[in-house]
Amino acid sequence: MDYTLKTQGYHLEHNFGHGKEYLSSFLFTLNILSFLFHTTLDFLDEDYAQSRNRLSRIEFFKAIDVLTRYICFDSWDTLMLFVNRDRDSPRMYASDFI
Repeated sequence: MDYTLKTQGYHLEHNFGHGKEYLSSFLFTLNILSFLFHTTLDFLDEDYAQSRNRLSRIEFFKAIDVLTRYICFDSWDTLMLFVNRDRDSPRMYASDFI
């Protein structure tokens, strides 16, 4: 599991050498929870899994970051529909999904 977490962008060894007392344990716990959450989404949310298959982890989270900075989506499903839209089809706007 350690190898998987290192290669999927979690950088466990690098991130947890700083802090006092419980900081590293707390950050490690948050990191494991995010890993479990992403794994659960891969299994249960078809739209999320589809977008993760199309984009690298870095591209996916950059897209989520940029989109949610400038557009307020009604729901997670609406956001995933927008991310998974066919880019070769006629121009689509965020308002079509909101």
